[in-house]
Amino acid sequence: MVIENVRPTRLELLRTRRRIVLARKGLKLLKLKRSALIAEFFALSKVALKLRGDLQKRVALGYGSIRRAEMDVGPVRLETIAMMLPDLARVSVGTKNVMGVRTPRVDAGGYQPLPSATLLDLPVSIAESVHRFQEIYQLVLEVAEKENALRRLLQEIEKTKRRASAIENVLIPRLGEIVRYIKFRFDELERDAFSMLKTVKRKMEADAEAALA
Repeated sequence: MVIENVRPTRLELLRTRRRIVLARKGLKLLKLKRSALIAEFFALSKVALKLRGDLQKRVALGYGSIRRAEMDVGPVRLETIAMMLPDLARVSVGTKNVMGVRTPRVDAGGYQPLPSATLLDLPVSIAESVHRFQEIYQLVLEVAEKENALRRLLQEIEKTKRRASAIENVLIPRLGEIVRYIKFRFDELERDAFSMLKTVKRKMEADAEAALA
């Protein structure tokens, strides 16, 4: 908005002052939202970090169990048994609300366990491997869900920061300039009116003196 195009009226002054009040309230809310988002981001980061650590440990244990199973039954039978395992459950992806941010909710729907009769026919090392990789599968989905939520929270934090910065550094100063401009124009008009009154008064006094002469 070009300041010279602003009409220097009392109505415009009141309107601009109300906009400043609303802008400051909005800025305060945005800063509160950003603080809450940052707190949620760090809390979720701790959860994600713990999950990643658990995942690394479980993957190491899982591969260790696979090596033991391969030593027990040999690679050929191990591959044959792997082909008999049930398919992974289908993953359904929904959404959930985290501090006003829509983030994905991953649901694996559970993993189909092996029949008990089959478990009795399998060596302990293979049954252990199956169990460990079922846990890894679920944990991978949890890590993916949390990390995706972290990315979206970070994007919302940056978006909120930009909006707050625009209000604080652009909108409010611009509105303040408009208020100062309108008040300056009021002062000019008041000075012009005062000068005009003095001129009229001097003329009236001069006319009165001339009439008495």
